[in-house]
Amino acid sequence: MLDMGLNSFDFAIIGIYLVGITLFGMRFRKRHRTLRDYFLAGRDIPWWAITLSIVAAETSTLTVISMPGLAYSTDMTFLQVAMGYICGRFIISFLLLPHYFRGELFTAYELIERRFGKRLRTVTSGLFLLTRAAAEGVRVYAVSIVVSIALGTGEVASVAIITALTLIYTFEGGLAAVIWTDVVQTVIYVGGTIVGVGVILHLVPGGWSHIHQIAAASGKLRVFDFTPTFWKPYTFWAGLIGGTCFTIASHGTDQLIVQRLLAARNQRQSALALVLSGITIFFLFALFLLLGLMLFAYYLLPTSHFGTGDRIYPTFIVTRMPHGISGLLIAAILAAAMSNLSAALSALSSSSILDLYLRFRPQIDERRRMTLSRLTTVVWAAVLLVIAVLLCLHPAGRVIELGLQIASVSYGALLGVFLLGVLTRHATQNGAIPGMLCGFATEIYLWQFTRVPWTWWVAIGSVVTFIVGYAASGLSRARD
Repeated sequence: MLDMGLNSFDFAIIGIYLVGITLFGMRFRKRHRTLRDYFLAGRDIPWWAITLSIVAAETSTLTVISMPGLAYSTDMTFLQVAMGYICGRFIISFLLLPHYFRGELFTAYELIERRFGKRLRTVTSGLFLLTRAAAEGVRVYAVSIVVSIALGTGEVASVAIITALTLIYTFEGGLAAVIWTDVVQTVIYVGGTIVGVGVILHLVPGGWSHIHQIAAASGKLRVFDFTPTFWKPYTFWAGLIGGTCFTIASHGTDQLIVQRLLAARNQRQSALALVLSGITIFFLFALFLLLGLMLFAYYLLPTSHFGTGDRIYPTFIVTRMPHGISGLLIAAILAAAMSNLSAALSALSSSSILDLYLRFRPQIDERRRMTLSRLTTVVWAAVLLVIAVLLCLHPAGRVIELGLQIASVSYGALLGVFLLGVLTRHATQNGAIPGMLCGFATEIYLWQFTRVPWTWWVAIGSVVTFIVGYAASGLSRARD
């Protein structure tokens, strides 16, 4: 058996990574003179960098630590959701991207103002800020799980350090720093995961053939589930339909991803980056799920041995990996956390300033706008840290599903409004607002009071928003 715990060499690797990525991000601090530079990187980012940045923004510590635990506890059926992710991207490319590249848009919600009016833009951006902050708080909290296993203590302090380091380069470098650090961090954590797979293959007696035999005997190789039921989250139907709707909302209406799409040099490169990111995500998810199967074959122990499934992979890294590789893999997990956190800070700041503040103070000069944008980034970092600390004090369930559930609560309402805007000519602002509120209330009800799986929430919420919004628009026009 290998030595337990991390040693000074591991900690040196982690420290070098944290300092190095922060300094790298700081290199971009002198490149901004306008909000276009700060929030859209001058719209001069190549498609391949946007592809990797979307992958980094979409994945996180939740993915790296929770998805292996999901396969360890269940099977590979989560991949059905990833198939829907690819379908959703093609729909966005044809349905929404053409609208985003007409004119000079900075946020997703400017499109709503162009189609409906300023009040609905305020409502949609406000809903985004509320739920994105909650979902990102869960992702920041996931860092504490890794830190508690690696160090044994200091979860809150370590989360604060990660947040502070990420804030430094996001504050100074804007979206350019976010995207280019995303590229580096994606390479680190994907490479680290591949190294982890290789080490586990070496540690399990009999290698892949033995792992495959155990996984097959336990029913863990199942990818497709065609069970005709509405109550299971990972069936083929829930995965394809739910994953498609979730992705249209998350990548077509959420500023976290739309901001990256708008930073592309043109619409064609934006669409290419979007679709390729979906294919990359599918293979990444398969890799992380495969890692869970390998851990199952290695341990052959019930999940309760670890407390929760989210602790299995970090525990393996710290207690079974060779020194040096342990440090590399912990650094890889922190890379996933920092890349996602920086993306969230930039998206939350851009929406706060452009969708809300400048609506009421449009006369302020560019220098003042830049100062306020940076200060807003600091404020959101503090908000996410507070949410993460609260979750550290009151731990939740499986973090990847909790994060997806919180995001899904708003996505249906947002998607329904966007569909009203691009698919109909007769929907009005006075009709879309009650439609959106009804859709949001429906998703809250599904989350808190029903057993409907999260994979269906966005589809249901968007249908409710669209129908109520269209009907209310008709009534509004009739009264006028």
